[in-house]
Amino acid sequence: MVLEVKHLRLVEAVATYGTLTNASKYLHLTQSALSHQLNELERRLGTPLFHRVGRRLVPTVAGERLLDAAKRTLTVLRRTEGSIKRIAAGSEAVLRLTTECYTAYHWLPAILDAFAERCPKVDVQIVADAARRPVNALMAGKVDVVVMNEPPKNDKLRVIPLFEDDMLVVMSPDHRLAVQQFVRPEDFADEHLVMYSASTSNSMLFKRYLDPAGIAPRKISAIQLTEAIVEMAKAGQGIAVLARWAIEPHLRDGSLVALPMTREGLRRQWSAVVLDQGSTPLYIREFCRLLTSGPAAMANRGREQRPAVRYQ
Repeated sequence: MVLEVKHLRLVEAVATYGTLTNASKYLHLTQSALSHQLNELERRLGTPLFHRVGRRLVPTVAGERLLDAAKRTLTVLRRTEGSIKRIAAGSEAVLRLTTECYTAYHWLPAILDAFAERCPKVDVQIVADAARRPVNALMAGKVDVVVMNEPPKNDKLRVIPLFEDDMLVVMSPDHRLAVQQFVRPEDFADEHLVMYSASTSNSMLFKRYLDPAGIAPRKISAIQLTEAIVEMAKAGQGIAVLARWAIEPHLRDGSLVALPMTREGLRRQWSAVVLDQGSTPLYIREFCRLLTSGPAAMANRGREQRPAVRYQ
């Protein structure tokens, strides 16, 4: 391409100030340097861009066409540059969030309220499509923060521990297991287990309990929506193992029973994962700090109340 940003600024300045002398002062160039740029640009484009009317330089037809494009393009570039500077200063940005597997974000509004007070110009967006491969999305620059458990070891990632939560076996109140104090590995043998993924290789439930016991559920179904899994369990169409903070709202009305996995229970560590770029932006650090207190506080309140959960 012949045209560069400096050419657009040149045409805009000459059209605005009318003379090379005034335009050169605005652009902080010598008049001879600006004249050389203009002559070279006209030569490369093959047509004059200005003609002299008295002491002023007035755009030709070609010059008007280029001036119109210059105004629109420079406006966009200036707006973009200003936005990037505000992002760098932490006063304006978009924070893109995804969580591993979970589509339940009932804990998010309280965090957003606190975050908005501290970073009012930062917009938080949930990228639900990235939940399948959150680390890949993070490495590709499609998200900024991933909330997940068991993050991979990678020198390019920074892992921020958040909180532990209970993994509970959820089912309908009418389910045969609902009368028990806890669920044992052998209880899964005759059950329809609903999971986020049909793959069991990365499942904590299988790695810790079912595989060592040599137990396989009668049927496994993969459903990637938390709400759909919960509704399946409520309807008696299967059981599931979900984190307490993902099902907390469904435990209060008695439509769902949640039991610990074995007498000791099953707990899982959650972390926020960001790219390790030397200096993490202030607004991302602040959001992760709120995540540490937000979901953890919710999990703690859930453990204190223990609705519809029975322990021995």
